[in-house]
Amino acid sequence: MGTRLTPNSSPQIEAVFSHSQHQASLSRSNDPTGRCVYTFEVISPQETSCTGNSTKSEMDEVLTRLTLLEAMVSQLIAGGGSGTGTGGLRYNNEYLQEAYAQVTRERNQLQLEQERLKTQVQKLQSTLAGLSLEAERLRQRPCEQTKTSGGTLHENRPLRDPGYHFKNTSYQEMKAEVKKLPASHLIPEGNHSLTGCGELLSVGDPVLHRKADAITGKYGVWLQDPDPRGPYYTKNTVWRIDVVGKEVRQLFIYENINQFSKGFPMKVLVLPEPMESTGATVYQGSLYYQRRRSRTLLRYNLTSENLASRLDLPHAGFHGQHPYSWGGYTDIDLAVDEQGLWAIYSTSKAKGAIIISQLDLESMKVRRSWETKIRKNSVGNAFMMCGRLFTIASYTTPNTTINYMFDTATNEGQSIAVPFMNKYRYNSMVDYNHAQRKLYAWDNFHMVTYDVRLGWAGQGSS
Repeated sequence: MGTRLTPNSSPQIEAVFSHSQHQASLSRSNDPTGRCVYTFEVISPQETSCTGNSTKSEMDEVLTRLTLLEAMVSQLIAGGGSGTGTGGLRYNNEYLQEAYAQVTRERNQLQLEQERLKTQVQKLQSTLAGLSLEAERLRQRPCEQTKTSGGTLHENRPLRDPGYHFKNTSYQEMKAEVKKLPASHLIPEGNHSLTGCGELLSVGDPVLHRKADAITGKYGVWLQDPDPRGPYYTKNTVWRIDVVGKEVRQLFIYENINQFSKGFPMKVLVLPEPMESTGATVYQGSLYYQRRRSRTLLRYNLTSENLASRLDLPHAGFHGQHPYSWGGYTDIDLAVDEQGLWAIYSTSKAKGAIIISQLDLESMKVRRSWETKIRKNSVGNAFMMCGRLFTIASYTTPNTTINYMFDTATNEGQSIAVPFMNKYRYNSMVDYNHAQRKLYAWDNFHMVTYDVRLGWAGQGSS
């Protein structure tokens, strides 16, 4: 960029701007009436002659050039006022470069802000979807009676059966989704009260007993023996294993639930071989667990503190081949119910579908197996109750459902919808204790229990 003064009768300044092969000039002079006039000329880098037509892109280019012109005029005036010539224009050029860099930085900041807002919108949409599901669930649940401050019972809305009017289509849809669970045929007619088995009616809210205070307690196993054997341990004894780590061997023993809640173990056992994941269980004085990185099942006698038996579970996937949806190498999940010891797993032949096998308590040999139609990695967890498999739809959704049941007595499975709460949003272990009639769970450092309500036709519920 250069400047030159023209020796006219009136003062005139002419500035020449050049960049590569393009050139532009700006002149300042008085017109015949004596007014000061600026003239800016730009040689088109593309057109050889002007045409009568103009496109939007051409107009945009002109506007851009005019914007640059305004900036140049302002800077030229500022430079002229300083009394400098070429030095002032060089300063203006540096100023333009700095302005361009500032605009670039601001543009980048706006792009980052746009991405942040986009992420927030996605989170809000996800939250809105969850709230919509919760609102629908609450809409379908009849309101219960509440007591006012004066002690008077108040009904939020009528509690009569909403299905009384057959035109209530929303109720009809709900009835189509939720199916009743038949009592197992393995239980003789009329003997339900002896076993406590029946259809699963509901699961209560989680009750917190302890929160782990170290990262190794993010997930683990904790339970009580529903049928203890031996002189040292009872139904009140609590067993706990933190399973985060490469060599999981420590088994913490608490005298009762109160000592467990306070964190005061009465004994710590070191297992002879390391454990894999959260699929262990305790039954009749033995700890049953899966050996690390293998399909080997181990039975550890809690009284003699020795390994009593071991067995490879035939063809079972292990170490991440067929886990629950949360991962954690939960390929083999051992469980106990009224009918004994079970293994919940899958094989390559089953292509990830859940297989249930009933195991011998002493040798752990497979006595009988059932193949279901639900994939293991599509559910968050599972447990056995009354000879039936129940799966939980999600391990992290706060208000999820027990969504599937398979009855080993009838060899049939079906979809169900029993509400279940993952209060702490990372439920890595769920086991049923038929003596306590509770579900034991490990939910994101929190060790909780759930009361379950069972019932059967004509005999009420418990």
